[in-house]
Amino acid sequence: MHRRAFLSLAAGAALSGRAASSKPNILLLMADQFRSDALGCDGNAQIYTPHLDQLASEGARFRCAYSCTPTCTPARAALLTGLSPWRHGLLGYGKVAERYPVEMPRLLKSAGYFTAVIGKCHYTPQRNTHGFDEALLDESGREESIDFRSDYRSWFYSVAPQANPDQTAIGWNDYRAAPYALPEELHPTYWTAATAVKFLQDYQRPQPFFLKVSFERPHSPYDPPQRWWKHYEDAALPKAQVGAWAERYAPRSGPDYEIWHGDLGEAQVRSSRQGYYGSVSHVDEQIGRVLEALEKRGWLEETLIVFVADHGDMTGDQNLWRKSYAYEPSAHIPMLLRWPSGLLSGGLGAVHAEPVEIRDLLPTFLDAAGAPAPSMPLDGRSLLDLARGVKDWRSFIDLEHDVCYSPANHWNALTDGRMKYIFHARDGEEQLFDLTNDRHELKNLAGDTDYSGLLSQWRERLVGQLAVRGERFVKSGKLALRPESYLYSPNYPKSGGRS
Repeated sequence: MHRRAFLSLAAGAALSGRAASSKPNILLLMADQFRSDALGCDGNAQIYTPHLDQLASEGARFRCAYSCTPTCTPARAALLTGLSPWRHGLLGYGKVAERYPVEMPRLLKSAGYFTAVIGKCHYTPQRNTHGFDEALLDESGREESIDFRSDYRSWFYSVAPQANPDQTAIGWNDYRAAPYALPEELHPTYWTAATAVKFLQDYQRPQPFFLKVSFERPHSPYDPPQRWWKHYEDAALPKAQVGAWAERYAPRSGPDYEIWHGDLGEAQVRSSRQGYYGSVSHVDEQIGRVLEALEKRGWLEETLIVFVADHGDMTGDQNLWRKSYAYEPSAHIPMLLRWPSGLLSGGLGAVHAEPVEIRDLLPTFLDAAGAPAPSMPLDGRSLLDLARGVKDWRSFIDLEHDVCYSPANHWNALTDGRMKYIFHARDGEEQLFDLTNDRHELKNLAGDTDYSGLLSQWRERLVGQLAVRGERFVKSGKLALRPESYLYSPNYPKSGGRS
């Protein structure tokens, strides 16, 4: 587990196998349910993430990056389209539509790229590739369909026909953790990286590539290989952060292992985080293999590299588990950008404080490719502009999630990375957090008279944000209560197969 040593660019160029192009390759590295604070470069002294930390030091880190609708499918709809939730139509955990007017793979293919995805997509139907030229899937948590088996599962049975890929016996949204019960070469994290490495080793096409490498982990099951489990055995892992306002979530939400809230005690939180941290480090290690393969082909300085997550993971903070919440462990995500030599000048190792979101990645890739803007205006903006030093940026980002797990979990929010305002749609409860001085959101300032003016200011901002949606959201100039689910906006493609 050593940091990778860079090859000389001259030697790498001889191995390239591709004619020089004015368009960079694009490598999108994505992890599922990866908290923003699970990075060494974010100040976490216990986590081991040397490869991601190195990407940050050689490019830029966006420390106020968010997943505006922090569950898998709406986050992936934002990634696919570059649009906000209202405009792509998915306001909570529903189905990614079968086709959108704008889609990342199709736009990049039109810009001259060969497009490929390896790992998790979470599309419907599962073999709908949305324009990717090549797709090798790991949908380990979605293997129930009688007419679908992922490429990872097919590979698994080809090399271990008598083995059970679920032998570790931890559910897909389980809070329990344990070492992976099989040889680590069979782990889906290892397979995703190995498949990406082979793609890079074999790639001989004349056009630049767009390669999305999408890891299922550290999403539960928290099942790292034994050596990564042991790595955190004696580590001083952070304890759960719980504000007084979160005492309501202390009772267990159900008898099974896939609860959404409950104070399970310090020992369980530590065990869950041991598995989670081990899974994070395993993903980081496998990303290192992919970067090494890229470098051996001489493409490191010809490739735009982005690392992002679809959302985070509460892992017991605020007595909450899983995701779909406005709180930092769920909605705040890592976002790293490393650009090829010559694309931008200077700024290496910069940390940007502007609020950014998953919708910003499609404009970033189109910018790097020199591609024209699509006919449908995007809501995202190119992160390369921030790296170039642009000062005109959005002042806050919108967050929301339709009913998930319970009618009580239904909200809209705004944040600029320094303050966060949350409106709970079922009963109108408000929360205001000072993220600068209270990163763990322990003190709700909404009831503090010293902050009444600031609370009113953020409330009015949300009114302005939601007014375009009509009286269901804003009535008589005030935020409207919404006790019922409203999962799909009118902009959701009609052929999308609403669930």
